[in-house]
Amino acid sequence: MDIDIAAYSARIGVDGPLPPTAATLRRLHYAHMLAVPFENLDIHWGRPIVLEERRLFEKLVTQRRGGFCYEHNGLFAAVLRELGFAVDLLEARVGAKGWDDGLPWDHLTLLVALKERWLVDVGFGDGFREPLLLDDAVPQTRAEGIWRVQHDGCEGRHSSRTPAGDWKPEYRFRLRPCQLADFKPGCDYHQNSTESHFTQQRMCSLATKTGRITLSDRRLIVTEGFSSRATASDNSGDARRQERDFADEAEFQQVLRERFGIVP
Repeated sequence: MDIDIAAYSARIGVDGPLPPTAATLRRLHYAHMLAVPFENLDIHWGRPIVLEERRLFEKLVTQRRGGFCYEHNGLFAAVLRELGFAVDLLEARVGAKGWDDGLPWDHLTLLVALKERWLVDVGFGDGFREPLLLDDAVPQTRAEGIWRVQHDGCEGRHSSRTPAGDWKPEYRFRLRPCQLADFKPGCDYHQNSTESHFTQQRMCSLATKTGRITLSDRRLIVTEGFSSRATASDNSGDARRQERDFADEAEFQQVLRERFGIVP
C-alpha cells in the first residue's frame, strides 16, 4: 500500500522535508517513540492483531493507538520505504545468548542501509531512542543508556550496559531479510499463548523527553531520568520513579484516556 506520509508525520509531530538521510532517520525514530505507545491492549480486549500494513496504519496512525514490536516496526518499515530508505526486516530473539535460544519470530527489528548500516527499532519498549550503527562494535552512548551491537555478518546481538558495568543481552538477531508475513507465528503466539507475558497483564508505555510513563494493569509508573541504565557520566542517582495503584477499573480507563488518548 501507499503510505500517507502527511498523516504519519502529523501523528508523530514532525513537519518539513523528509529526505532519506541519517538525520531524517534519527528524527523519525525519536519522534515515533515519543508519540506512539508500546501497548498490548487489543490482546486483552479480544481484538486480533493482523500483520498487514493497511491494518497497522489504520490502528497506529488513524486510530492513534499503539502496539507491540510487529506493529511498530512493521509500520515504521513501510514509512521508511515510502520515503526512499532501503529497509530489511530482521528476525530477533529476546534475551537469547545463542541463536537456538529463545522463541522463533519473537521480535521484529529493522536494518536500514545508507552510507552506514543502522539497527533501527521503535518497537522494543524502553529501548534506544535513536538508531544504532550496526557495524560499529564499540559502545554507543545515548541519553537513556549505553548500547552495543556486535555481529559476524550472519548473526548479531544487541546489548545494553547495566549500572554495574556489565552487558545485558537484549536480543539476538539474524542478518537475513524477512517479510512481514513471516512473523505471523510469533505474533500469534504472543497474542494467544498463556505463557507469553503479553497475555498475562495489560500494559501501555510511552517514552517522554525525560523518562517514561507506564500503565501496568492497575498501576501507574512515572519515571523522570534514566537511571535504569548507566549513562556516559554514570549519574545513576538522577532518576525519580513514582508509582500509584488505581482504586478501580474506572480510574485505569481514565488515565488511559487522559495520558495516552486511548479509549476502548
